[in-house]
Amino acid sequence: MRLWHSPCAVSEPVDKPGSGVVAEDPVAVPQVQVVLVRTSHPGNIGAAARAMKNMGLTDLRLVAPAQFPHAEATARASGADDLLAAARLYPTVEAAIADATLVVGASARPRSLPVPLLDPRGCARRVLEEPDPARVAILFGNERSGLSNTEIDLCHALVQIPTNPVYASLNLAAAVQVIGYELRMAALAGQVAPAPQTDYASAGQMEQFYAHLEQTLIEIGFLDPDNPRQLMRRLRRLYNRARPDQNEINILRGILTAIRRGRG
Repeated sequence: MRLWHSPCAVSEPVDKPGSGVVAEDPVAVPQVQVVLVRTSHPGNIGAAARAMKNMGLTDLRLVAPAQFPHAEATARASGADDLLAAARLYPTVEAAIADATLVVGASARPRSLPVPLLDPRGCARRVLEEPDPARVAILFGNERSGLSNTEIDLCHALVQIPTNPVYASLNLAAAVQVIGYELRMAALAGQVAPAPQTDYASAGQMEQFYAHLEQTLIEIGFLDPDNPRQLMRRLRRLYNRARPDQNEINILRGILTAIRRGRG
């Protein structure tokens, strides 16, 4: 992960007497991780940053963007230069969401995969139910192809924006704006009391568990080493629904270690 520091001057907040503009957002918007995946056009990154700042979001993460930093991103940010300057760059989705405990993928088209589907309002409620909303990652895929099935396998749920089926295409910034708006409205309404603190396993810890599980199942002859994906995808769904906490994932990995030790 690396930070990009803009060579351009960052717009300073205005807080002058009588200006009607305040330097700090008075609304405690849940600071989810906004993860843009394989974005092809730098202007869309800037426009998404602007949409985020409009709604009070600040945590921008970029996975393998085609061009960044770029003057077009700065131009389209329209004053959200600070978000671009603080944006964190990652080579893979797995690296970007390693600290997340809930991962939601934005999807514009129906998927055959059995993943829970939320609308933006339901997504916002789900975020507010989390013990730590800052550990929620929302993934936005490439402008043309969206998220791949492999990337969706990393998600606990999908969010789909209801649009006119005759013309359902939304640009990236518009999708970010809609999700951000619902998060802001949910925060304003105070719709859901925070859940009791639960120390969920992070996405990074879950990926380590899945690798451990797959290797163990191959060693005991339960999994076909030449075609493990179908069964592993089902097992991912099972454990993603369960959302084990830190102690539970340690127990599961301890069981796997004992199985492998017993065979040795």
